[in-house]
Order: sequence, then C-alpha cells, then structure tokens
Amino acid sequence: MKHTDFIQALSTDDLDAIRAAPKTDIHCHAFLSTRLKNLEHWLGFSLTRPPRKMRGLEEMMEYVITVLAPHQKSREGFEFVSTSGINDAIQDGVVGLEMSFDIMMTRFYADGLVGVKAFIEVLVERYRPKINLRPELGFARECADDQEWMELAHEAIELGVFKSIDLYSHQEACPPEAVKSLYAKARAAGMKLKAHVGEFGGAEEVRRTVEVLDLDEVQHGIGAAESVEIMQWLSKNRIQLNVCPTSNVMLGGVEDLAWHPIRILFDNGVPVTINTDDLMIFGQSVSEEYRNLYQASVFSAQELEDIRRSSLTSIGME
Repeated sequence: MKHTDFIQALSTDDLDAIRAAPKTDIHCHAFLSTRLKNLEHWLGFSLTRPPRKMRGLEEMMEYVITVLAPHQKSREGFEFVSTSGINDAIQDGVVGLEMSFDIMMTRFYADGLVGVKAFIEVLVERYRPKINLRPELGFARECADDQEWMELAHEAIELGVFKSIDLYSHQEACPPEAVKSLYAKARAAGMKLKAHVGEFGGAEEVRRTVEVLDLDEVQHGIGAAESVEIMQWLSKNRIQLNVCPTSNVMLGGVEDLAWHPIRILFDNGVPVTINTDDLMIFGQSVSEEYRNLYQASVFSAQELEDIRRSSLTSIGME
C-alpha cells in the first residue's frame, strides 16, 4: 500500500482501507489475544463484558480470573484463543505479530515445554504465508521467586522457538535485578529483550529497568513522558516504546485518549509503536487504535503513517 492510501483512509474514516495497510502488533498477549465474541461463539454462550474503566491491573485481573479464566484454563481453550488471535490480526492487516506466550501455559500440556514448542511451531508454519509470527516468551514478575518457573523459563530459552522475552504483571512484585540472569541468557540466545514498565510508574523506573535488563524495547513506558531528560535518553539510545492506547485509558493510566502521553513521547523523539495489548479486554484492533488516535487529534494522518512505517522497519519488514 502506498503511504497516500493509508493517509487518505484515515482522513476519510475508511476502516476497511485502514485495515488493508500492513501493520505490526508487537505488544500482544496470546491468552487474551482474540475478540471476546470469538470466545463466546466457541463456548456457545455470552460472558460479562469488562468494565469500560478499571482500577489498574487489579480490577482487570479480577475480571480475567472470575469471568474469562474458568473457560480458558485448558489446552483447548489456550490453543483456541491463540489461534483465533492470529486470525484476528491477519484480518486487521497485521503482517508482523510478536505474540507473548506465558511460561505458565506449560501447565496445560502433559509433556510441558515439548507440547508448547510443538504447538507454537505449527502456528508459525501454518500462518507463514500470511503473517510473520514471532513467538515471545512471557514471564510474570510473580514467578521470579519460584525456582521451578525460573528454571522452566531458562529451559524455554534453549528451545530456540522464542524470538523475544517479556516481563510483566505488577511492577512491585519483583525488581528487575531478580530476572537479570534470565535476560542475560535470552540476550546470549539472540532474543529481543522487552519488559513492562512505566505503565503506571514513573520515568526513572523506566530508565533503571532498561539499564538493568539491557532492554531493546519497553512495553508501555508512558511514564517516561514525565521527564524530558529520560525521554531524551530513550531517544538517544533508540529504546522503542510499544504503546497500547486503549489499554492505558481503560486501566486508568491515562485519563483520556486525547491527552495520551504518546504525543509527548513522539514529540521528544522517542520511537513508539501502536498495539492491542489484550484484544479480549480492550476490544480495539491495531487499525482501530490508529483510527482512534487520529479522530482524537492526537496525531495527524501523516504522523500515524510515519509510525506505521517505522513499526514495520523495527521488525525488518519495511
């Protein structure tokens, strides 16, 4: 697609044409990666919708645990949602997908990591003609003090199937130092290093986490907008922030989309991408996120085109 087509699609509110433009989604969690209606169709009944505004991760996880997890905590549920999420991405024009597969999903397989590896390899090969699926190893901070999960994560790196690693969940659950050896191993294996930080916290913790774990990219990282110095540091070091605008608004990290700090980050030269996070919770595809940012006057159509193209470049697809 020529850049003028994407710009025109945004300016004329042609969602089908926006979807037709090649895009990336490099902040996407497999367990919550498809639309809620797809899970409902698979189950055969309706589920309670998530609140439009939530009190941070606590209320989101309460919803996940009480409403969604009881119907997904199985190999069949996990594999359905992951596969459906890839199909959703393809339909949305996503050509590069870094989907995070949580290490705890090994519980659903009698043969543990062997089964997870086989499933992921099948997905990569099956969808190769339509999308560059780059599997990501997801690791929750709460697992850092559990020797079994830590050992399993080290073993997962050795499989060679994961192209990146991501650390997430409550920032206070563990300091970045607790997973430094895991990240050093991932670096040695040639994996891209990411971590959730600055979703609710401040700018200094963003820089500290990047330095301790030698991160390539930050998931969210919007707290960096509080400090011009740290934004300049991120810009100088080309540390990309993979931002999820609707997630930030619905979880209360940002009051309103029109005032999203992605604008400040962009203006200060910080590389940013636009992503879904959890489509099942937040209900906005990458195309819809671009559209929302344009309609809220956060970015011009040309600026969104620049972000789209640089996102593709960041994973070697432009």
